[in-house]
Amino acid sequence: MTSIKSTGYYINFEANAYQQIRQYLDNNFHSKLFILTDENTQKYCLPVFKKQVQLIDFEVITIPAGEIYKNLESCTLIWNQLSDLEADRKSILINLGGGVITDMGGFVASCYKRGIKFINIPTTLLSMVDASVGGKTGVDLGVIKNQIGLFSNPEMVLIDPEYLQTVSDREKKSGVAEIIKYGFTFDIGLWQTIKDNATMLEKSYNQLIYRSIEIKNKVVLQDLHENDLRKSLNFGHTIGHAIESYFLDSPEKEALTHGEAIAIGMVIELYFSSELLKLPLQHANELKIFAQNYYGKANILEKDFAPIIDLMKFDKKNVSGNVNFVLLESLEKCKLDVSIPNDLLIRGLEFYNN
Repeated sequence: MTSIKSTGYYINFEANAYQQIRQYLDNNFHSKLFILTDENTQKYCLPVFKKQVQLIDFEVITIPAGEIYKNLESCTLIWNQLSDLEADRKSILINLGGGVITDMGGFVASCYKRGIKFINIPTTLLSMVDASVGGKTGVDLGVIKNQIGLFSNPEMVLIDPEYLQTVSDREKKSGVAEIIKYGFTFDIGLWQTIKDNATMLEKSYNQLIYRSIEIKNKVVLQDLHENDLRKSLNFGHTIGHAIESYFLDSPEKEALTHGEAIAIGMVIELYFSSELLKLPLQHANELKIFAQNYYGKANILEKDFAPIIDLMKFDKKNVSGNVNFVLLESLEKCKLDVSIPNDLLIRGLEFYNN
């Protein structure tokens, strides 16, 4: 696969990616090399990476796996380990893991000694098509998603779909939701491929990953700091993030994956689009049926509505206290910064449940 040029770095694929990272490490001075993993990628992905790149001298920093560890406490732990291991400003950090690791690792590297270089190697479908590309780094603040962070580019991104063999089916399905998002907002063919081949998607992963990265990168090149066009990539996320946060923080709820929550968010925001922008309701119905079959139906009770709606006030797209949504005027055509009245928010949640 041909490398994709982004904002000052390349996204490299498969065998070429390993060749590029070897050349980079050989040709660019770094005083020390660190690899950030979680418990799972340390066990399952690090041996593959070490064999491919033939590393000799490096240090591994490992944190527990899971979204609940994507916080400033984990960052402090990593910064302390870097300091104890005498990392200096010429050190480099390789982030080997899913979106938690690439988001947090980029943030850690960008802040440590006012910035050291880093490389992203996503190991989940979600991080390959979304988190590792585009320069966003950060961590959660309590249960509020990605509230602390900054824009910072890696030296390169390495994409190897072989790492997907190390993750669960549930995590793979989580990544599919972000590809569906690209389908509705930029290339409806992606949604058609997923809908028609849901039981054998793995055969299409390489194609779906590459096309998703092409789309995201094209948007990022036009609008790095999310002032306009890049907001469209938040379709499904305004209410989806709130649902994800609520389920993460509720003792009686089983936590949802990011993709499961975003799938619900897209269903509801397609419903909003039908109510406010005359998008045919069939699209919301079609995705609802698919999502509830593919991911299972989340148990959102009426008593959950108010706290979920309350969490939306923390969304990063909000301005002057107004909650702003990305809706669809038609397939592949977004309308940005749409305000939704409270009664419609409730009807949207009810639509998902019915």
